[in-house]
Amino acid sequence: MVNFREFKTSSDKLVLAGKSAKNNEDLVAQINPTEDVFHTKAPGSPFANIKSNRTNKLDRYEAATFCAAYSQDFRDNNSDVLVHHFKGSDINKSKLMKLGTFGVKKFKTVKVKKVDILKFKQ
Repeated sequence: MVNFREFKTSSDKLVLAGKSAKNNEDLVAQINPTEDVFHTKAPGSPFANIKSNRTNKLDRYEAATFCAAYSQDFRDNNSDVLVHHFKGSDINKSKLMKLGTFGVKKFKTVKVKKVDILKFKQ
């Protein structure tokens, strides 16, 4: 069994996140095409995945905050973090990409506020 970071949204949706490049590979491998996925705009972030096909705006923001809280971007800059939100079907991988790296066809950008990340980390 692969160990991921886990979090439950306020509406009780399970969110999984990777802990390393290899763990991100394992996480992406189990994502369904219709599920929501998150990764920071900057490199050095877990991929985060809501394990539900029915999510709301708050679920998605909470998952983006979870992703941002464990990112190198937040660790290094201690400020707001831009997070990309996309569907599992938008992820691609070529043999030339290094471990833990993926391409994404289309995404939306969510700005996660520093204050929300700090609340999350408490």
